[in-house]
Amino acid sequence: MSVSTIAVSPVTVAVVVLIAFAGAAVALLGRLGHARAVLTACLRAAVQLGAVSLIIVWAVGRPFAVAAFVLVMYGVASLTAGRRITSGRAAWWAAVPVGAGTLPIFLILVATGTVPPEGIVLIPVAGILLGGCLTATALAGRRAVDELTQRRGEVEAALALGFSDRDAALEICRPAAAHALVPALDQTRTVGLVTLPGAFVGMLLGGASPLQAGVVQLVVLVALLAAEAVAVLLTVELVARGRLTEASRPS
Repeated sequence: MSVSTIAVSPVTVAVVVLIAFAGAAVALLGRLGHARAVLTACLRAAVQLGAVSLIIVWAVGRPFAVAAFVLVMYGVASLTAGRRITSGRAAWWAAVPVGAGTLPIFLILVATGTVPPEGIVLIPVAGILLGGCLTATALAGRRAVDELTQRRGEVEAALALGFSDRDAALEICRPAAAHALVPALDQTRTVGLVTLPGAFVGMLLGGASPLQAGVVQLVVLVALLAAEAVAVLLTVELVARGRLTEASRPS
């Protein structure tokens, strides 16, 4: 089977630049307030992906380099999620849900042989799980913190009824924070009907059969859903216990 892919050429670069500027123009004309952010995000993505591509080529055959690379991804994911919720040292508490959501699922996939213990596979799988837990943690944390701030009177009413600080906070913030799972649920429910996610498309571009690509994508979606559920659960618990609510700020 021939391998189809997107050509790396001046035309491709020009198209990417054009689309990036188009996105920024829409944000500017629509007064969305993120025109500059669109361009800087695209530039950062290009630089980071270029650097990561070179690092992965070097690291895939070196187990310690693979482990170090995954740890760096974990640190960045934790800090990014934490900063979406709070500031200062409290932001590092996000490392708990990000790690607790990713690690068990990752170990299960490797231990059962579902994911082969090869650097070229381990790095992207770890990245997918960490990225999902990052998003779930950030969304759940922000929703929980905002809910506790806006409904402070209800929290105090629950305390007056004899609830502990933790239980009063959970009663108020847990339902809203649980909505952080909706994107993952929708992605899983509509896969193949609305979208063809990255793992599936990547496998096809790499020359795999549609059946192989479908199996890989199913594994990724199920693993992501489980990992994000754990991340949301622990994030809500940390917010309720006051670990992720110190010096909270909007993004």
